[in-house]
Amino acid sequence: MTGEKSRAPKFFRRLFVAMKTFVHFPGGLCYTTNNFLQGVVFGMGILLPLAAAFLLIVLLLRKHVPIGPCMLAGGLLLWFAKSGEVSALMVAMRETLSLPRTYDILLALYFVMCLEIELRMSGTLSGMVKALRRFFSGAKALLALMPAFLGLLPSLGGARFSAPIVDELSEGLSMTPEHKAAVNFWFRHIFEFSSPIIPGMIMACNIAGVPFSEFLRHLSWLTILAFSVGWFLLVRPLRPPAEPKAQEDGTQKKRETVDLVLALSPVVSTFLLVVFLDMNASLAMGAVTFLLFFVLRATSRYVGVRDTVVGALDLKMLSNVLCILYFIQILTVTGILPEIVAAFQASPLPVPAIIACVSFVIGVLTGMSQGHVAIVMPIVAAMGTGNLDLAGVAMAFGVAGQMLTPTHMCLVVTVDYFKANFFGTLKPILLGEILLLTIFSAYTWLTMGR
Repeated sequence: MTGEKSRAPKFFRRLFVAMKTFVHFPGGLCYTTNNFLQGVVFGMGILLPLAAAFLLIVLLLRKHVPIGPCMLAGGLLLWFAKSGEVSALMVAMRETLSLPRTYDILLALYFVMCLEIELRMSGTLSGMVKALRRFFSGAKALLALMPAFLGLLPSLGGARFSAPIVDELSEGLSMTPEHKAAVNFWFRHIFEFSSPIIPGMIMACNIAGVPFSEFLRHLSWLTILAFSVGWFLLVRPLRPPAEPKAQEDGTQKKRETVDLVLALSPVVSTFLLVVFLDMNASLAMGAVTFLLFFVLRATSRYVGVRDTVVGALDLKMLSNVLCILYFIQILTVTGILPEIVAAFQASPLPVPAIIACVSFVIGVLTGMSQGHVAIVMPIVAAMGTGNLDLAGVAMAFGVAGQMLTPTHMCLVVTVDYFKANFFGTLKPILLGEILLLTIFSAYTWLTMGR
């Protein structure tokens, strides 16, 4: 046993040295005048350590190490293979702690958790679910519709708000924590292709030079397809038990209807503040959280201030998010993201395949639509400004990448809330993305250029 432990560090040290040599050796491995071999060699120079980092992340996740430290370990491995300079880590740390995005994400998540505690402890969340069940005949439809509706709110990590609603709606259904997490995560993101207020969509149109209305029409059918795929895989197999009609008096019904309005008002209010007043997500949610406390008191729904403020301090989740943001910044500072783009550009693949591969990989690494859009859409613009087909490929594969990665904040907070197994949650999501991308790719191949 001692021998195995002593051999393990030696193996990893040799692996690090090999990757470092592989990356820094002129030309990758060898000089060649053959363009094909040059492309493969250059691509392998960055893709080999990238694959090793992913393998390390997967192994650590299998050992039930928290997501944040897993991603940070993968980032440190890439840093070592790329440069190994301590100054790069310091710059990445300084930028992570100085970027407004960091605090916007952390504060938005904190205020979302405050909202959830206010609604849950006041009984508003439970009353909303009862009202919805009275208005809709089946819980299955609500399981899909509620996270989808709340997904219209452009908030990083906003799946934390829809998670307790899915949890309430799943009461009485035979659903594992992984199943609940997958439902919440999948349906929350079906509007990534058709919502006019998703930041990634706005950036994509501006950078690629495609008309916004045309781009929405070009991709909006994917929202219908994503809903259908999610329904087929996650909701259709459920067998809800027959529920006897409960007799409620008028006063109870009226209170539950007010609960419904109170529970949805933070979403609508935040939406209006973000869209029409151009307020950032954390500031909008902070204002709504503060006002909701007084509204709940005015309607005889009491919540303790200390219970809310302290209860929302989920240090484990917030530290995981900070580690992931640091991981992304390490990739940026060390220049790994541009190298990945250059590696695919040097390959002999067709242009649509290059766009698809780069978008998917960057989506996996950054976990947010703004990430893959900002890196890939300039390439689309350079290859043909206003090309709807290439822009659509970039968007579809980029979203697929961000749906399958622990760098995606919504996946992190969803798995954390339901205490679900990461890989168990990811299995149906992966199957869903394979179905969605297969249909999209076949349709694009048949219609491209028409």
